[in-house]
Amino acid sequence: MTAARVPPFRPSGAQLGLIAANFLMWGGFFAVIPLVTVHFVGGLGWTAASIGLVLGLRQLTQQGLTVFGGAWADRIGAKPLILAGCVLRTLGFAGMAYSASFPVLLAAALLAGVGGGLFDAPKNAAITAVTHLEHRTRMFSLTSMSGNLGMVSGPLLGAALLPLGFRTAGLVAASAYLVALVVLGLTLPHMRPDQPRAGGLSGLATAARDVRFRRFTLVLIGYFLLSTQINVAVTLKAIALAGPGATAPLYGVSAGLSVLLQYPLLRLVERYLPTRWALVGAVLLVASALGLMAFASSFAALLGCVALYSLGTMIVYPTQQTLTARLAPPELLGSYFGFSAISLGVGGAVGSVLGGALVDAGARLQFTALPWLTLFVVGLLTSLGLRWALREVPRARR
Repeated sequence: MTAARVPPFRPSGAQLGLIAANFLMWGGFFAVIPLVTVHFVGGLGWTAASIGLVLGLRQLTQQGLTVFGGAWADRIGAKPLILAGCVLRTLGFAGMAYSASFPVLLAAALLAGVGGGLFDAPKNAAITAVTHLEHRTRMFSLTSMSGNLGMVSGPLLGAALLPLGFRTAGLVAASAYLVALVVLGLTLPHMRPDQPRAGGLSGLATAARDVRFRRFTLVLIGYFLLSTQINVAVTLKAIALAGPGATAPLYGVSAGLSVLLQYPLLRLVERYLPTRWALVGAVLLVASALGLMAFASSFAALLGCVALYSLGTMIVYPTQQTLTARLAPPELLGSYFGFSAISLGVGGAVGSVLGGALVDAGARLQFTALPWLTLFVVGLLTSLGLRWALREVPRARR
């Protein structure tokens, strides 16, 4: 019996809309969020702790609601939640632009967080639903590339708008979500769930009871602990080696390589490696890059390690999303993507605290390799854990 012929990958209107909207969302986010500290602390003299609290609560709100956003998508469909999330993010960023007091800024930031929590997991479920099984890794790669392009261009746009005032930058960022709302409203079909009662908390409970998926999600906490180090330990080392100006080339190399290489690299990986082995190898590559940073005595050497780190991270995202879609029952895609957000939320939070603590401990003990060797061990254990967790994962269904 011959296998069904896989159609060639030609992005549909819905897929192109999701790629374009992802660019707008990431670009809008990074056009304003990096400026919040600059404006309110540097410009208005607010305390750094107050702004840290605002940004931290926004992220916590978004990650917490992402778990439920995916489950709700299984009940009512992904499109209404994505569009509602865009509306709330637009209002949240516009509110931040007009904030003149701490309560107003906090309320606006929380509103933006709620918006993100509504569209994050449903967006991944929508990508899965409109993409052929054999093309999902490629599609997740393209959406990741568009997000990275937004991550590169957003700060440049924000910096260009800052002389016009923070309010202008905030309103432009808000309008990016308004444009994304229009794009997705016109291109994304409303995919009504086949079993409307399958989602909700019962869908999350099903994902939590799925032993194989639960193992996969919990082991991935180790990877997200590593991935957040680009914002913590890696940034601190870059500043120590080359001063505050080092952050621009650091993020430029990371995001720029993703824009240029992610799609062709994924095509190459797809050709020679099963998806689960690609994920295990990519996590090991990220761990090795962090371990090598212990020996980087110059900024150029550190950037070389960051390039290696980026090669690993650009493989992890699409392969992780593809495996999540493969493990999820078709009627519970949103719930499974929502449940998978636990790994990002926990790993990111623990990684932010642990990265700084390890750098401080290494300096105190005069053992500067401590954070990097510890992170390498965490990555090695995570890759072994993923090999164990994915040992029974089926190949792509046809």
